[in-house]
Amino acid sequence: MGKRDEVVSKLRGVPDELPSVEEVRAMVAADPHLKCVVCYARISFDGRVKDAHGIEDQHRDMANNAERFGWLVVYRYTDNDKSASKESVVRDDFEQLLNDLSAGTTPEGYPIHGVMAANDDRLYRRPSDWERYLKAFTAQEGRVYHDSNGVQDLYAEGFEIKGLVGVAMSLSETRKKQRRSRNSHRSRAIRGKAVAAWRPFGWEDDRVTSRPDEAEAIRKAVHDVIAGASISEITRQWKEAEFITSRGNPFQYQTVKQVLMNARLCGYREIKGELVRDGDDQPIVGEWESIVTPKQWFAVTAKIRERGRGTGVPRGGLVHKYLLTGILRCGNVLEDGTTCNNKMIGIKANDWLKYQHAYMCKKTVDGGCNKTYKRGDKTDDIIEKLVIAKLEKDAASKAQDVPDWDKSEALERAIKSRNELERRWHDDEDTDIDDETFFRNLPVLERRIKELRADEAKHEALRAEAEEAQEDIARSWKTKTITQKRDAIKKVLSAVVAVPGGKGNKTFDPQLLKPVWRSSGG
Repeated sequence: MGKRDEVVSKLRGVPDELPSVEEVRAMVAADPHLKCVVCYARISFDGRVKDAHGIEDQHRDMANNAERFGWLVVYRYTDNDKSASKESVVRDDFEQLLNDLSAGTTPEGYPIHGVMAANDDRLYRRPSDWERYLKAFTAQEGRVYHDSNGVQDLYAEGFEIKGLVGVAMSLSETRKKQRRSRNSHRSRAIRGKAVAAWRPFGWEDDRVTSRPDEAEAIRKAVHDVIAGASISEITRQWKEAEFITSRGNPFQYQTVKQVLMNARLCGYREIKGELVRDGDDQPIVGEWESIVTPKQWFAVTAKIRERGRGTGVPRGGLVHKYLLTGILRCGNVLEDGTTCNNKMIGIKANDWLKYQHAYMCKKTVDGGCNKTYKRGDKTDDIIEKLVIAKLEKDAASKAQDVPDWDKSEALERAIKSRNELERRWHDDEDTDIDDETFFRNLPVLERRIKELRADEAKHEALRAEAEEAQEDIARSWKTKTITQKRDAIKKVLSAVVAVPGGKGNKTFDPQLLKPVWRSSGG
């Protein structure tokens, strides 16, 4: 348990040194004026320090006020780092408070004669929560309530309406703040300013200068994903390298995906999935150092969307220990004249041999013939060299197959048409473009622009993938994982037929390996 969790845990439940339930009930019986109260503390954002000081301060102030009134605090409810204005956020302790108020006692059985909060907006910010709280509070008569406005009578006539007005004002102020925040973010984005609340992974605390080790990890990940690596593989690599997120947490599949799909990597910025653009409709380049090129970013995002269909769900699959397991096929000719053609498996070689693994046909009970055996290291080496040569040939051809995007003029015309429509609509002397005409034509032009931009991004991704493929394939091959290598091999090879070399300890013969190339690959 971290330090913050320890603090939150201590500020939740029964306070230390509180007498037993029986003793407290005896105290209440002896002094009818004694009030047993519960305290609720909440803060929406725990800050960057993450030390729970906000709720700690609230509980301290409430304890001091309770002592001043002669009240006894019997239970503390605490929702740290949780918003009260967002419907999607579940406040567990608030829900427990409502249940306990309705029941009349805390989970341990202490009576509840009142509630304390630092302010009413700690308890509720939405009308539905206010109504639920008031119903639970007034389930029993004679309770007291205290917040920053002092002791208040929640049973008083008209207080329900007064509370709703307060909630409405609070909700309105919250939405104003959210709107100001959005506008501020957009204004800063248009100026190319960094707006991240937390240090983005890949950059220093100034949010402008790239952090060398993290930036290099991102570049490698982008290159690997374009080349066929999965997000799961990148996640494992980053965990093994002991990288952590800006908030200090281990990387998970979804957080790695978010890093790689962030337009910030190439110097751009997105708001609600749309690139921020200038008056000439060009993406605005931020003041921070870019880590990859726009083409690489378009390529990696296209790959991730294409592979995962945007679900964010990691794909499973069997991870093989040996490179050619299931790719090698037994080429032994059986007694009936047919070829065995069974998938060969990788095995650990005997300790006295110079190599560490081998490939063999399965035993007869498993459907094989058990007649073909190949030395693993040399078999892998031969097939890898053949595949690398094929990939280099295909890469050169692929780069030539991607022509320039032929719709740039269409996009330019659509943008000019939209700008002209907006200009004429704002021109008071132009009576031909009224509101109805403007709003009828604007969606058509914006939809056309959006479609063309999507097509442009797809084309940029193809070009980037082709350019990545032209890099030193032989050099990059060494850094690939077994899974990546197997995927690359299976893209160009249907199988490799391994013909047995006969009995005895014969010299390894590469001619007995017959690659079966995929027709689509040439």
